[in-house]
Amino acid sequence: MMSWQLLESIGLGLGLGVAAGFRVVVPFWVLSAAALFGHIELADSVTWLGSTSAFIGLSIALVVEIAAYSVPWLDNAIDTVALPIAAVAGTLLMAIAANQLDPFAQWSVAIVAGGGAAATVKGLNGLTRFVSTATTGGATNLVLAGVELVGAVAISVFALVAPVLMFVLVLAFFILLVRFAIKAFYRAKKPAPDAK
Repeated sequence: MMSWQLLESIGLGLGLGVAAGFRVVVPFWVLSAAALFGHIELADSVTWLGSTSAFIGLSIALVVEIAAYSVPWLDNAIDTVALPIAAVAGTLLMAIAANQLDPFAQWSVAIVAGGGAAATVKGLNGLTRFVSTATTGGATNLVLAGVELVGAVAISVFALVAPVLMFVLVLAFFILLVRFAIKAFYRAKKPAPDAK
């Protein structure tokens, strides 16, 4: 039976992983701020994340990330390299959150759940941005960038405040996503009716 503490840890890791799919730096920045101001306690191996220097470095990285996503066409180029980076970030964030598991279980959950959540969200975001660029010439990309930034911050904070609810929401989202993908697959396989 899964303990409440483990459920909270996985919910936190999933939420931060999803946030990393929107913006790679944001969940690390939120985690650093929460640790620096004493809202959470980090494991011994990652206490450096709660230091002032880490917070300042992540703040600079966050400003650079925001600026880069504010430039149409550059944002699409960034999305190309950001997918594997987001997967790695999601994996690390889940590993940080699920540190009470034994190493094999910790990294298995981190890769599958944290990395998988981040990569899925980043892939969907990249597709949305690509469609936006193709249909509007990048005119709506700045709006998308703003929504992604706000979403990443809100999800990161929500994961810290209500990790179990975050676990339920992410699980529900992925169940709906899988159902949608299965329906789309069967619709695509169904032969078209003969034109008369």
